[in-house]
Amino acid sequence: MTHPAFSAACLLRATRMATLATQSHGQPFASLVTPAITPGCAVLMLLSSLSAHTRHLEAEPRCAVMVTGVPDGINPQTAPRVTVTGRAVRIDDPAAKRFWVARHPYAAFYADFTDFGLWRMQPEAAQYIGGFAQAHAVPGDALAPTQASVDRLAEAADRIIAHCNNDHGAALSLLAQVQGESGPWLMLGVDPDGFDLIQDEKVLRVAFDSRVEDAAGVRAALVQLVEAARQRARD
Repeated sequence: MTHPAFSAACLLRATRMATLATQSHGQPFASLVTPAITPGCAVLMLLSSLSAHTRHLEAEPRCAVMVTGVPDGINPQTAPRVTVTGRAVRIDDPAAKRFWVARHPYAAFYADFTDFGLWRMQPEAAQYIGGFAQAHAVPGDALAPTQASVDRLAEAADRIIAHCNNDHGAALSLLAQVQGESGPWLMLGVDPDGFDLIQDEKVLRVAFDSRVEDAAGVRAALVQLVEAARQRARD
């Protein structure tokens, strides 16, 4: 059985939009945001200072972000979902901004507008619901991979990405095909829970079967995913 913390992290990393919950003088407020999840599971959000939720965060940084998956059938309660809670802070980090834009390439033309700023929320706790009556409390430190594994993969990421894109493009496209996507895809980034693929302005998330710790773990996980995809194609 997959650990709820890993399932929650995978669902969070796969999202391209989420619901942000803020508050103003005690009044709750919900809005749509487009997060990008760092290798360490921090939630990055590019927010406009003209938006109500940004003004709320400036006054009260405590917030929540909810991500919802696809229901199993017609009952919406069967959809997996995860809510993470923490405090959002505005950051001036060019590398983090490049990371966010890489996951939302359509936004490149407005990302440098003066009214937009990057915010980061490190989850302090999470609730993962795997489906109907499947609720799990997940501590923030269980949701995130270890810093050591994040650092090891950050050091190896450029090498892994170049090798996969130069030598295993067909395998990457096969993994995208499993998710119903056609055409050539390239690896964009890798972390302990999986990797992102990109095709023009489309970004696709591929999760590992379990969390990995280093480059050798990435290789083993990729081999396992490709073998499963090839077997599925043969069946």
